[in-house]
Amino acid sequence: MTDLPAIEWLTVPELAERLDLTPSRVRRLIEDRHLVAVRRDGVLSVPASFLRDGEPLTELRGTVILLADNRFSDDEIVEWLIEPNDTLDAAPIDALRAGRKTEVRRVAQALAF
Repeated sequence: MTDLPAIEWLTVPELAERLDLTPSRVRRLIEDRHLVAVRRDGVLSVPASFLRDGEPLTELRGTVILLADNRFSDDEIVEWLIEPNDTLDAAPIDALRAGRKTEVRRVAQALAF
């Protein structure tokens, strides 16, 4: 994974505390694609921006599944979501948080190879 913008990262135990869930339930959210995690210094971590109001961002799951269906690795998915995107004039995660789900998914779909 390339150098990513300076963002807040949460480990599984930190996510469990923030979401008021057990670590096994957090791992299940990752397995079910409600969240996407990457290893940073050997530790499974999720960008804090993937949460809103103590819950996984609801718009995230469909976008993650779309990118995974386009053969993106989890590292590539996270990188794509948090890096600025010229087409969106924002990082895709910021566009999702701003209610631009359809636009983000249209841009993601265009990445199919």
